[in-house]
Amino acid sequence: MPRVTPQYPQSPRGEHVDVYTDSQGREVRVPDPYRWLEDPDSPETRAWVEAQNRVTAAYLDTLPARDAYRERLSTLWNYPKEGTPWKRGERYFRQFNPGLLNQPVLEVADTPRGPWRTLLDPNSLSADGTVALAGASVSEDGNRLAYGTQSGGSDWVTWQVRDVSSGEDLPDRLDWSKFSGAEWLPDGSGFYYSAYDAPGEGGVLTGANRNQRLMFHRVGTPQAGDTLVLARPDEPDWGFRPQVTHDGRFLVLHVWKGTDPKNLLWVRPLDSDGPWRELVSDFRASFSFVGSEGDVLLLRTDENAPREKVIAWDLGTGQQRDLIPEGPHKLDHVAAVRGGLLAVTLEDASHRLTLYGRDGTRQREIGLPGLGSLLGLSTQEDDPEIFFGFTSFLTPTTPHRLLLPGGEPEPLAEPALTFDASAYEVTQEFATSRDGTRVPLFIVARKGLDHDGQNPTLLYGYGGFNISLTPAFSPSRLAWLERGGVYVQANLRGGGEYGEEWHRAGTLREKQNVFDDFIAVAEHLIASGVTSPAHLGIQGGSNGGLLVGACMTQRPDLFAAVIPQVGVLDMLRYQHFTIGWAWASDYGRADDPAMLEALLAYSPLHNLKEGTAYPATLITTGDHDDRVVPAHSFKFGAELQRVQAGDAPTLLRIQTRAGHGAGKPTALVIEEAADVWAFLEAALSG
Repeated sequence: MPRVTPQYPQSPRGEHVDVYTDSQGREVRVPDPYRWLEDPDSPETRAWVEAQNRVTAAYLDTLPARDAYRERLSTLWNYPKEGTPWKRGERYFRQFNPGLLNQPVLEVADTPRGPWRTLLDPNSLSADGTVALAGASVSEDGNRLAYGTQSGGSDWVTWQVRDVSSGEDLPDRLDWSKFSGAEWLPDGSGFYYSAYDAPGEGGVLTGANRNQRLMFHRVGTPQAGDTLVLARPDEPDWGFRPQVTHDGRFLVLHVWKGTDPKNLLWVRPLDSDGPWRELVSDFRASFSFVGSEGDVLLLRTDENAPREKVIAWDLGTGQQRDLIPEGPHKLDHVAAVRGGLLAVTLEDASHRLTLYGRDGTRQREIGLPGLGSLLGLSTQEDDPEIFFGFTSFLTPTTPHRLLLPGGEPEPLAEPALTFDASAYEVTQEFATSRDGTRVPLFIVARKGLDHDGQNPTLLYGYGGFNISLTPAFSPSRLAWLERGGVYVQANLRGGGEYGEEWHRAGTLREKQNVFDDFIAVAEHLIASGVTSPAHLGIQGGSNGGLLVGACMTQRPDLFAAVIPQVGVLDMLRYQHFTIGWAWASDYGRADDPAMLEALLAYSPLHNLKEGTAYPATLITTGDHDDRVVPAHSFKFGAELQRVQAGDAPTLLRIQTRAGHGAGKPTALVIEEAADVWAFLEAALSG
């Protein structure tokens, strides 16, 4: 890595101080000298962003591997990506990218193998590819498409309606929707969606998102005439996710509160606007609607079953009974199919697929192509035709068709890669965390890897919000493997790999367990000779950005490079922006005296110390990120540049017209990946 320390832009330090109260009732004063960087649109912030990007670009231009990565990544990405079909009426729909389109197109066909025709091409919606398809819901008869678009990476979604036969848009346009799908009525005359009030001036990208409303839109009418189905101004943090039962009898409502998996469950007849029947009236557990049989709802829940189970809830009698009891492995997903239930379980962070009868009797395990992940399971309760995608670290996501009850999965595509997967292997090992917890990790490397401690290795993790990291394909990682790199994925507490107990063990005052797990995996890789501190880099995005930021401040000696991407790095103020308040179920809040000390103990921004030699750091974010606002990255980067005692660089790569990551154009994805890999290769060269 070049040893010339960049000349960083000036980052003026202000005098702002916040005052908190700790668990002993004492006043705690916390300086926030970079408060000015919280305004992404101020002239000062914009000038600072431009100056940081100039420094970063100049530094990256010196890296010899950058052009080679960019060229190879463009080749690796250039293969047909056939999305998993889903069926509505007699039509089949899928997303498809023939190679390097910035956005996949939405296609329709009369059979699951085509021929396909383009129904919607998001690439035509903007010159630079930054308008993306954020949601697609087709009416039950297959005749109408409700589609949502997002611009510049923002979470804000605009819904429109397209006639499937003609490919023409109807006049419908619904603005200011967020964290919402479109749930059609059975007759296709309209759909439910969720929306917020239009944000105030200057608040589009930073204003808090509260008071979600459940709305009903009738096709062909203006948004101003939409029906307000439910609003709860007395509960501003509640959100609403509706589902219509397949027989059209009931509207089932999941009421969520932040990112906590616990939810309320309400139901009422679809043809009624009367009061809701509150089946679950307190946030005691998670309940997810699976299907229905007359007056009986089939639900997946973790109530008294941390690895989850399936129950039948009789609306007539109120009685509940177990259909699929809790088992030894996490029940990750359940779908109702004709005459049965399909259950996807997680066994040490990879998927299994099992068919059950509607009475809960286990019928058979359905073989999957290997150790990997089942994605996009698409079913209809009265249809024996099932679709899903399967992926692994070395296998692109491949759509499969399954005909029940007796069929076996058949691939619908054979992705053609310019990559020899047979030269590589995936192994699973287990590290031991500080408290003795067994922590799984996957290692992806060339066969016959030398355990001499010299391998450049990237360790990736997340560890939060009940999200499971399972094997998944990325063309980006292939270029790293080809050049001798090792990729490692850790399954940490805070995730969902082993159920709710595993999740809770990495939240609130137990959040340090997540960092301990990650550090334990790093030490395991070093002890086993896979790598050494001089050749080990870490990467994580969003909550994973918090993970790597916390680990680099706690153990700067353990890593040579750190890539925090769109990270949550200021743990005292995250809740003040957009949807940040919703993360308190995992993090807690600094205005809670019982949580202040725990947050201060690991908040990456507040644990940077002068006189410390930190690893080479490349911080990436988007100036339109309204999920984790870029102020996290800006403030952390400014302070790290100030305190860095070593000669390793601290760079900020700030993508304009980009957000948290969803919908990012292929060209920008490849460009960023080339920069990250080249930076890592230089930093881990020893």
